[in-house]
Amino acid sequence: YHRYRDGPPALVAGGPLFFDALTAMSNTHDTKFVVCLRNDDYPVSLERHKIYQILPDEDAAQDGDLRVIDESGEDYLYPREWFVPIALPKQVEISFLQTA
Repeated sequence: YHRYRDGPPALVAGGPLFFDALTAMSNTHDTKFVVCLRNDDYPVSLERHKIYQILPDEDAAQDGDLRVIDESGEDYLYPREWFVPIALPKQVEISFLQTA
């Protein structure tokens, strides 16, 4: 198989496709989800490779942050480049929201 040096282009946190995906997500009314790639200094609050729900926050986005519902069940601001946006199948999204 072919391996990218820094991961597939669409999934490189902080890359242009990443920010395009976040912009597209913020322009929809769908629930938004991300996968955590980094948890620097917050290993209790964020688990790497786990799916998290994000909440709209235009002020945070302008500062390069995302409002994430973390392991505490509360929403906090984290650097946007720590996450990659994902689209969940509707059934998975419903299940996720019922248990979150």
